[in-house]
Amino acid sequence: MHKGLSVSLLSAALLLASCSQTPTAPQAAAPQGSDSLVATADECSTFQQYPVVVSRVDFKTKRDWLDIVKTFEPVGGSLEDGYVLLDISRPEFEQLRVTGLARGWTVKIDQTQTERHSASLKTPLGALSISGYSCYRTVEETYASAQGLVTQYPNLASWSSFGSSWLKSKGRGGYDMNVLKLTNKSVTGTKPRLLITASIHAREYTPAELTTRFAEYLLANYGKDADVTWMLDSQEVWLVLQSNPDGRKKAEAGASWRKNVNDTQACSNGLYGVDLNRNFNYAWGTGGSSADPCNETYKGVAAASEIETQNLQNLIKAAFADNRGPARTDAAPDTTSGLYMDIHSYSQLVLWPWGDTTTVAPNGTQMQSLGRKFAYFNGYTPEQSVGLYPTSGTTDDFAYGELGVPAYTIELGSAFFEACSTFTGTTLPKNQAALLYALRVARQPYTMGSGPDSVTLNAPVSVATGASFTLSASATNTRFNTSNGAEPTRTISGAEYFIDTPPWAGGTARAMTAADGAFNAATESVQATVSTSGLSAGKHMVYVRAKNNSGTYGPVSALFVTVGAATGTTTTYTGTVAAAGNSYQPSTSGFTYAGGTLKGNLTGPTGTDFDLYLQKLSGSTWSQVAASEGSSSTEAINYAAASGTYRWRVYAYSGSGSYTLTETK
Repeated sequence: MHKGLSVSLLSAALLLASCSQTPTAPQAAAPQGSDSLVATADECSTFQQYPVVVSRVDFKTKRDWLDIVKTFEPVGGSLEDGYVLLDISRPEFEQLRVTGLARGWTVKIDQTQTERHSASLKTPLGALSISGYSCYRTVEETYASAQGLVTQYPNLASWSSFGSSWLKSKGRGGYDMNVLKLTNKSVTGTKPRLLITASIHAREYTPAELTTRFAEYLLANYGKDADVTWMLDSQEVWLVLQSNPDGRKKAEAGASWRKNVNDTQACSNGLYGVDLNRNFNYAWGTGGSSADPCNETYKGVAAASEIETQNLQNLIKAAFADNRGPARTDAAPDTTSGLYMDIHSYSQLVLWPWGDTTTVAPNGTQMQSLGRKFAYFNGYTPEQSVGLYPTSGTTDDFAYGELGVPAYTIELGSAFFEACSTFTGTTLPKNQAALLYALRVARQPYTMGSGPDSVTLNAPVSVATGASFTLSASATNTRFNTSNGAEPTRTISGAEYFIDTPPWAGGTARAMTAADGAFNAATESVQATVSTSGLSAGKHMVYVRAKNNSGTYGPVSALFVTVGAATGTTTTYTGTVAAAGNSYQPSTSGFTYAGGTLKGNLTGPTGTDFDLYLQKLSGSTWSQVAASEGSSSTEAINYAAASGTYRWRVYAYSGSGSYTLTETK
């Protein structure tokens, strides 16, 4: 049920005798098993003491749950529990009571939780760690981690301010609002962007930590994982790890704090501030927000009145071109580049515009397909943002409404303060996979979201120069979460691969064939015989993509293949080793070898006894695979090496001095 129906029930029948109105008609009989629709004296007294209360709504179906949590963001309860706890104002309480008449819900105030919530709001700012939640970084720790990534990966990461928080703008402490940008700076030119903002609601711990760990994953796997490598070479990732740092600092100390900390409008309940996710200027104040400064969803005195909102709007506009006309019915072109995501908790939802109306957005069908792709990875329910009652002035409606960029809200997990075991074991891996897919399709998300995925790529890690190898993959157009509606059936109509130069850079497409002889199913095994003739020795990137029967291509997937160096390549190392000491060549980190015969010849000073070892890296451990331990100053190893990472170890069994090591591949 949507707001229009609940309001009509309220105005037509005067069913609810609340603290703010006196019934002028006989009270209607309440549905069996429900609360009385008349607000009791105790409830009125509670609202006088606590302008925002924690209410318990006992519902019946999953549809009920979805409608509620898309609108109110629960502070407790779950789908499995059959009830939800909401911190809401009196008008919202009254609306829910009336709606509950039609939906069969029980709506009542939870006095214990209301008192606990009120006490938490009086918690002062402070605390450098989050007690009981060691897996979540504080604002300071998050910022330090980001700066550490820049120090460790200077060619891939940058960290910069794009404005001040409310407190800092007033000279009262506070924070810079910073963005962490990831891309290979050596590759220039205009690149598609994925922009993620996190934890705009202060009490939501998991979004900031997920986004920080996403950055750490990308940087740690650059050069090792082919997909991460091409994505950072050719695209940019912009991450606002803490979108409401002042409010987050208050929440870290234990307060159930949602808004920023703008205290210019004092509240007797201590719930000052503005809900930043009701303050954006697109469709601001059109429903689903409050004009009461003490309400959790207070929209602010004007559209984009808050400095945090202004900063974020400017950043979004800097990240994306304007690809949509001014009318509500104007669609962005299918070729629109870039993607915006706002990460929240909790409710296990993937949402897209609009939030202020049930009307499908002009690009709503495309956003739905891509949203169902994200939900395939995290298992969440994909839905248009509008819920039981509309929301307005939100981040995703702004990004799409103003610029036409596809925009999503992901509601993570099952609690604001989610247990670390649940976060690291479930929420993190599932949603990191969803974010990786978002980055994969950022070049053209409106079309790639409905296109086929190329998965389970397989090829030899290394091949000899001039040899051929078999490349195989699975092309599938089935990876959608259809728990909330089916996607059209799409069959695979073709697949192709590229070597080193991807399709968007003018690479040469080489056809792959269907393993069963025909492209006529939603999932096809595809393959090709790839020749290395003309390829230089070393590591090469192989890209694969597929298209469906509508001619729509999905995103590329990639893998590395190393072509072996020509035989007889010789490298000479020199070094010095002390008695009973070790020396490693070419360094402690070793070298990557595609495979083949590996020879080492060691010569030390006359009269010494030096030994030679070959080690291979396995995980994080070096293991000895060959040894030459004679009693002289010369040693030799001739080893049939598989592909991998190797290093030489020179050990001075007796004596010391300089040595020469000749390596032949």
